[in-house]
Amino acid sequence: MANRHDSYVSPLESRYASRAMRELFSDKHKFTTWRRLWIALARSQKLLGLDISGEQIAELEAHVDDIDYDAAGEYERKFRHDVMAHIHAYGDAAPSAKGIIHLGATSQFVNCNTDLLILRDALGMVAGALANVIDALAKFAEAHRDLPCLGFTHYQPAQMTTVGKRAALWCSEFVTDLAEVERRIETLAFRGVKGTTGTQASFLALFDGDHEKVKQLDKMVAAEMGFDKTICITGQTYSRKIDAMIAQTLAGIGASAHKFCNDVRLLANLKELEEPFESTQVGSSAMAYKRNPMRCERATALARFLMDVAQSPLHTAAEQWFERTLDDSANKRIAMSESFLSADAILNIVTNVARGMVVYPAVIDAHIRAELPFMASENILMAAVQAGGDRQGIHEQIRLHSQAAAQQVKGAGKPNDLIERIKGDPAFASLDIDALLDPSAFVGRAPRQVDEFIAAHVAPVRARYAARLGQGGELNV
Repeated sequence: MANRHDSYVSPLESRYASRAMRELFSDKHKFTTWRRLWIALARSQKLLGLDISGEQIAELEAHVDDIDYDAAGEYERKFRHDVMAHIHAYGDAAPSAKGIIHLGATSQFVNCNTDLLILRDALGMVAGALANVIDALAKFAEAHRDLPCLGFTHYQPAQMTTVGKRAALWCSEFVTDLAEVERRIETLAFRGVKGTTGTQASFLALFDGDHEKVKQLDKMVAAEMGFDKTICITGQTYSRKIDAMIAQTLAGIGASAHKFCNDVRLLANLKELEEPFESTQVGSSAMAYKRNPMRCERATALARFLMDVAQSPLHTAAEQWFERTLDDSANKRIAMSESFLSADAILNIVTNVARGMVVYPAVIDAHIRAELPFMASENILMAAVQAGGDRQGIHEQIRLHSQAAAQQVKGAGKPNDLIERIKGDPAFASLDIDALLDPSAFVGRAPRQVDEFIAAHVAPVRARYAARLGQGGELNV
């Protein structure tokens, strides 16, 4: 028998995604859910008056988990139809109920409804993972709320911010993602019992034209499977736009993670901040000193895939002809499962990084000191004017000193000596220049913004997901 090393295995399964997410998209979960749906259908039909016995339902219930996959495989090779194969395999296990399995239903009764159940549960897992990312980044933001650092626009030094404020920016994007995931969960409805082309004709025939019983059946099966609403109108399948919208939501998570991890990679190059690096970890097989940001690199690699694969369900939705074409199936099997496995893996990495980021305040301060003279020039200008200087004359003096200092830095590779030049200029003799160079005076409301953001946006997330915080963040490799 071939082992797993003899054939291709998706890295999402073998290296990256969590066991819980992999199990959710497993064949076992899929086919046992089919059986649970058939039981829910039969039980509801019995309650609405069809000739189905309690013994038949009990026999179905006794064989939910003991699937004979070999028998199902043989039937599928014979019928070339996976649902029919499993109906026959289930009927073999529960012979008294063989005649009432799948009664009045089409294949999409089990396929679509199972997919919607999986999508709901997978979105719930993603929501929990996002909550852990948000919590971790918020803790980091709280710890460094008032640590000044250079801000960057165009990747050029700009007005200062704080390490905590920057982390709050990262966190805020994941808060937005969580709101979108929660919206998808809240609005997700069950396909229910709709029949071959969505008209419910077969069920109307079963109930002798009683429309109310057909509507009741739809609601009863949905309720048994944990949904309080069903899709009002469908073709043979639920609209594939549902898949497309969920995939876009996951792609948004990929974009947030990509931005966060790129920033960490850039900060690692500046030696201001690093992702976790273990004592036995090897950064490079050749360059032993290297501390490569491999976790963030992995997350950005997976995020690119997630953002790209999310386009596929859009094409599937666009390509459905009339009530349904089967070209959705093969694509959907891959695109939706891989999207969730990718998002799961990415969030696990981001959680790991966010919980273990290392900050180097001395390096951050050195970078501030190199740029602070330029940034402080406006404050020095205003203080000199308040001390009685001519605004335009002072401005010209600072401009000349700044250009000379810039030439020292860029042309000669020497330290920024702007402050020394200003201190030596009689026009500024009355000023306490050093008092104007406190970095904390340049960060504005950044520390309080961190506090306000956490109170308004993170605290509610922590309250909603309190029982799930502290999960995730363990990497396989």
